[in-house]
Amino acid sequence: MMRKTLALLSLSLGVTAIIPLFSVVAQVPTFPQTLPSLPNPGSQGLPAQQLPPTPLPEPPVQPLKLVRMNLNCKPARSCLGWDEQLFWSKGKPGDRQALLRSIDHSLRYLNTPRAATVYQNYPVQEITLDRVRRSLVRFRQLVATAKSPAQLQTAVKREFDFYKSIGNDGNGTVKFTAYYEPIYTASRVRTAQYKYPLYRAPQNLNEWAKPHPTRVELEGEDGLLGNKSQLSGSEIFWFRDRLDAYMIHIQGSAQLRLTDGSSTSVGFAGATDYPWTSIGRALIKDGKLDPQNATMPALISHFRRVPADLNIYLPKWERFVFFKETNGQPASGSIGVPVTADRSIATDKSLMPPGALALINNAFPFPTPNGSMVRRQVSRFVLDQDTGSAIKGPGRVDYFMGTGKVAGDRAGITGGNGQLYYLLLKQTK
Repeated sequence: MMRKTLALLSLSLGVTAIIPLFSVVAQVPTFPQTLPSLPNPGSQGLPAQQLPPTPLPEPPVQPLKLVRMNLNCKPARSCLGWDEQLFWSKGKPGDRQALLRSIDHSLRYLNTPRAATVYQNYPVQEITLDRVRRSLVRFRQLVATAKSPAQLQTAVKREFDFYKSIGNDGNGTVKFTAYYEPIYTASRVRTAQYKYPLYRAPQNLNEWAKPHPTRVELEGEDGLLGNKSQLSGSEIFWFRDRLDAYMIHIQGSAQLRLTDGSSTSVGFAGATDYPWTSIGRALIKDGKLDPQNATMPALISHFRRVPADLNIYLPKWERFVFFKETNGQPASGSIGVPVTADRSIATDKSLMPPGALALINNAFPFPTPNGSMVRRQVSRFVLDQDTGSAIKGPGRVDYFMGTGKVAGDRAGITGGNGQLYYLLLKQTK
C-alpha cells in the first residue's frame, strides 16, 4: 500500500501524501435511540422499579447516498463529468491511456478472492462486486470510444447512478489532500555523508508485543541510534538528509537514484501500531509555522532553515514505517495495484468501495509555463485504489499526483473541500 496519506501533513501508507496542514478528520454524527423504560416486576410484593433506558444498537453508517443528477445542466463544461484532461489538444496530450490502464488495474483487483471477501460485507447493499466490475467494464468502453468530454459526460449521466459520499458533515463536504512519490538520492552503504537509514520490516513484526516501540526508541531523537537500535542490521538504504528518509515514511514509497549510478525504488512493507500525528500542527502551536501558509513546502522550508528542529518535531510522530526494495516498480496502492497520476485516490477502505469508479469535484493546482501554479476547478474520473493512516471517515480523499518534484509541488498545496461520487451502472428493473 502506498502511504499515503496525510491528514495535517499526512501519510497514506500504501502511496499514501502531502497536504496542507488543516485537514479535518471526518466524523459522522450519530443519534442514539432509546426504548421507553420498562417496569421491573419486583419481588416479594415490592413496588415495581423502572429500568434505565436501554440503548438500541446504532445502525451501520451508510457512507454513500444515491442522488439524482441534473441531466440538463448548462453549460455542460461546468457540470459533473466534464473531464477535459482526457481530450486535451493543441500540443497537449490527453491522459486517456493512463485512465484506461488504471481501470485495468482495478479490474485485475476485482477478479481476486480478496475483493470477493471485502464486498461480501460492504455496507451499501446495492453496491456489489458484480455491479462494480460491470460498471468498470462499461465505463472502459465509453472512455475508449468517446470523441469529446461532452460525449463521455452525456453517456455516463445516461447509464450510471451517482452515489454521493455523505462527507464529514452529512451533507457531502469532503476534505481533499494529495500525495505523491518522491525521488531521492540514496546509498546502499553507510558513509560519512549518507547516514540516515530506511529499514526493512523485521521478520517477526507481527509478533512484537504492544505497545510497539516508538520512533525515538527505534532510531533515537536524532535518527542516528545506529548499532544501539534493535533494528541494527536491517538497514536497506542510507540518505544524506534525515528529512528525506522521514518524507518517505510519510509518502510510503519513493524512487531512488543511487550513488553508484543505478536506480531502484522502495515501497511500504509494514509499520508500528501508532496513529498519525501532525508535526505541522505542532509547529503551528509553537509559533514556528504560519497557519495561513501551512503547507508541506512551508514545513520543509522551516526545517531547512532550522535543522535542529528535526530532532524536536520528527519524533512526535511515533509510528515507524518499514520498507522493501521494489526495483523500480511504480508506487502501489492498498489494493495491491499501481496507482496512476491524477487517476487514483485514497479513501477509508472500511467505508468506501475498493477499486471502484469514482468522480471527484474540487479545485487543484496545475503548473503554468512560467513555473507558478494556478488552481482550476476540475471534475475527474478516478479509481479508488489506496488508503492511508490519516484518511478516516467518509469526508476524506487523498489524491495521487504522480512522481517527482512537480507532483510534490502540486501535492504540497492541494487542499480544500469538494465532492466525491461513486458511479455504478443503473440497475435494470
